[in-house]
Amino acid sequence: MLENSFVLLPGVKQRTEQKFWKQEMNSWSDFIAAQQIKGISEARKERFDWHLKDAKLHLKEENEKFFAQALPSGEQWRLFDEFKDQACYLDIETSGYYGDITVVGISDGVDAKTMVKGFNLDRQLLMKELSKYKMIVTFNGASFDLPVIKKYFDVKPTVPHVDLRFVCQKIGHVGGLKAIEKKLNIQRRKEVQDMSGEDAVYLWQMWKSTGNREHLDKLVWYNEEDILNLKPLAEKTIPELWKKIRS
Repeated sequence: MLENSFVLLPGVKQRTEQKFWKQEMNSWSDFIAAQQIKGISEARKERFDWHLKDAKLHLKEENEKFFAQALPSGEQWRLFDEFKDQACYLDIETSGYYGDITVVGISDGVDAKTMVKGFNLDRQLLMKELSKYKMIVTFNGASFDLPVIKKYFDVKPTVPHVDLRFVCQKIGHVGGLKAIEKKLNIQRRKEVQDMSGEDAVYLWQMWKSTGNREHLDKLVWYNEEDILNLKPLAEKTIPELWKKIRS
């Protein structure tokens, strides 16, 4: 997917990329090997060749930070195949929409690590955990999770970020995460399958006011389902989006 993409080139958008594909420029190697490309000058071709050769070197070195800068934010889903085995799936809960962070959940796609305010949620631990990964995958994280983390912890990841909300929108899956999960037959544990973000705020308030651990446990379960379901969502939607733009 990544080595078939040309939107990392300066000034190249999807429309130009489509023109390259129509000329059988289906990979970086095809482009570099071509003597000329219809629609671009010889000088521009030389610059693009240099950029693609540089990208090939960074890919060989698994330099995710290079691609976080080279690819537009809305196109970083194209990195998923390359870095999915080193990706984390992240979701936060707050005391209100932009209130204090109460829970940060991070999963490698199999296991989940939960950081809870008042227990183990602090900046150093969060930075240490995020440093293990070469990609972050969220749902609506560009608008919510990452800006809130930046606000409260002054942590701004420099690795690629895939926001599945926008991946889903591009292939016609609109609405919240839970609605899209149901549409795609992605299941949640029954204890939290009907919960919403508002319920998560309520559970935190109940935990703080009563000290009843059941409320906190249910909040953590809810957060775990959010992060664990992001991997199957990515695996279903990203290939569908790639197929759509290549058709």
